[in-house]
Amino acid sequence: MTLKPTPTKNIILFSLLSGTLITTISAHAYEFYNQNGTTVSGDLEAVFGAMHSQKNYGLLGTQRAGSSSWREGYLKYGLHGSQQMDNFGSMYGAFSMVSSATWGDGDAGGFTKGTERRTAVEDAYLGWRSDTLFPALGENGIDISFGSQKIVVGDGFLINGDAVSLGDVALGEDYDRGGAFYIAPRKAFDHTAVLRLGGDKGWRGDLMWLRSDNPAQAETELTIATLEHISEPGTLGLTYIRTSDVNERFATPAQLSREGMETISLRGNGSLGVKDLNLSFEYASQDSSQGSENAWYLESSWNFSDTFWTPTLTYRFSRFSENFDPLFYGMSRGYGTWYQGEVASNYAGPLNSNTRVHHVGLKITPREDLTIGALYFDFNSINKNLGNFDGRELDIYAEWRVDEHWTVSPVLGLFKPERSGSEGGSQLGGNGTSTYTQLIIATVF
Repeated sequence: MTLKPTPTKNIILFSLLSGTLITTISAHAYEFYNQNGTTVSGDLEAVFGAMHSQKNYGLLGTQRAGSSSWREGYLKYGLHGSQQMDNFGSMYGAFSMVSSATWGDGDAGGFTKGTERRTAVEDAYLGWRSDTLFPALGENGIDISFGSQKIVVGDGFLINGDAVSLGDVALGEDYDRGGAFYIAPRKAFDHTAVLRLGGDKGWRGDLMWLRSDNPAQAETELTIATLEHISEPGTLGLTYIRTSDVNERFATPAQLSREGMETISLRGNGSLGVKDLNLSFEYASQDSSQGSENAWYLESSWNFSDTFWTPTLTYRFSRFSENFDPLFYGMSRGYGTWYQGEVASNYAGPLNSNTRVHHVGLKITPREDLTIGALYFDFNSINKNLGNFDGRELDIYAEWRVDEHWTVSPVLGLFKPERSGSEGGSQLGGNGTSTYTQLIIATVF
């Protein structure tokens, strides 16, 4: 793969980038058939976004100074169903397709051109659940599945689907996955085999084999094992990930070190029995042919449940060592996880490598169907020879759940880097404050 020389050429560019999508929409389905233990339902999901960025960014060297206005959208449609098997658990499965597009100038980071159009299979999996066959393991204490499906580990700090969606940009090879870079419609790993043991309380674990067909992820193959203990005070989990068999045709120099790379993480989250408190953390240690790396975060939030509009205040500190590979992370708990800053995490950097991030968040709920929030990020690059992405970002957003099917989410972002692209940063045309706006409309039936 050929990249233009940039301060970030040795960073794992693609594996750090992907779209962000609101998570407040709930899954619905139209039931076509339900008789004698057999159910078949239809799924329809549509998301459209309109974006404008006052500045462009040069992480890939494909963008020019100026502003960008673009639109992204996708339609996901398919079926899912299940079949009860007399005294032998149940079978389940799903099949869906995604049609995606980008219009206009393409995104501010130059990952799409605005001409992308693609329709392809998304979900295509089959599985079996044990129901109550093994009471000691809990209901559905054994769950086996295989095929194309989205896989999430923990809260998505390392694994949250295969969501990177580049467009038709000139990078020396064909990385086009259909565009819609920000909203990232394609999240399924192309090949999976998953064994889940245990219920929703006590000890449980997973053993998984995943293979990506995403060129931006160098079509990486992963083996994952998890062990968790779930109780009322919280969840404590251990994850082991071994990556292998990358496609050298697409791999960046950093992605080549995924061959045989091992990542181990310890994570936890919960209230510790204290009302309105939520604590979470994760520490990941990574060993590859390039050496040892690590990443970790500590987060605390408090919900003022007895206060007007029930505000929630959050503080988080995260640190990612110089060449840490964040793998397949993604959005899990709303804006700011794990794309830190709508501008920084999607177009400008710093990304979840070679950085320290202080984050403060505040959200209020004026009405049951409306959430308004503000997110502040302070970024500090650890090794500035790999690019100086020091800066600050303030994002103000709203999530309006119009009804059970529709959600509308506007965002205003203000991003101020310390350095411009000519000074070792990524913002083209100076280091002044850039204004970013977007409106996302999502519906699920």
